Amino acid sequence: MPVAGQQEDSKVLSRWFEKKVESVYSASLPGLTGPKVSRHSGGWAALRKRLNTKSALQTIDMGYTSSANVQYLTGLGHSVFLTDLVYDACTGNWQTGIGEDGNPIWDVEGFLQHSLSFAGRMFDVVLLWTALDYLPEPFVVPVVSRLYEATNPDGVVLAFFHTQTRGIETAHCRYHVTAGDEVNIQLAQKFPIQRAFSNRSIERLFAAWSGYRQFLAKDGVTEVIITR
Repeated sequence: MPVAGQQEDSKVLSRWFEKKVESVYSASLPGLTGPKVSRHSGGWAALRKRLNTKSALQTIDMGYTSSANVQYLTGLGHSVFLTDLVYDACTGNWQTGIGEDGNPIWDVEGFLQHSLSFAGRMFDVVLLWTALDYLPEPFVVPVVSRLYEATNPDGVVLAFFHTQTRGIETAHCRYHVTAGDEVNIQLAQKFPIQRAFSNRSIERLFAAWSGYRQFLAKDGVTEVIITR
């Protein structure tokens, strides 16, 4: 029988997408091995064509480790580097104190060294997912700057952004790629959303990058492919 946490995951996903979720239950960590729901992704569909037509790309997946992602990418002959930005940011001791203005003081450089230290490695594809929506504010711009430094010219970032900060659509999720135009979504650890990005704020954040292509969705999430 499914555990209570997985039953709740199933209810949330079915309300969110108004469709039947995959009934897969195992282990004991709700959201990490619980039910999945398939979601059409214009951004993934476009990126998948690139992955299928180019060889030996250096990729980085910045969400919770997905064996489906690793198997798919390596099966195409690409290499995969893994780092879970949101988990690292939300569970590490990066807050070092409180400033005179009452705002938290964050060890931004320590976080970058811990989660985004690539030893000179450069990437062609970055699967950023919704990570920027959940990071502490002082981390957002430095993370994008570090990715710019570590992405090859003409390399791309696939990023998802929430359009609102309330509602079940803002739940922190894990993303699994497929061989089609869908990604499978699974609820992950319950880290709170920190912000919603407008189109203009996304453009400003990636102003140094050379290209920007947006894909609209109906579930409170906008998708963007940004080119270095």
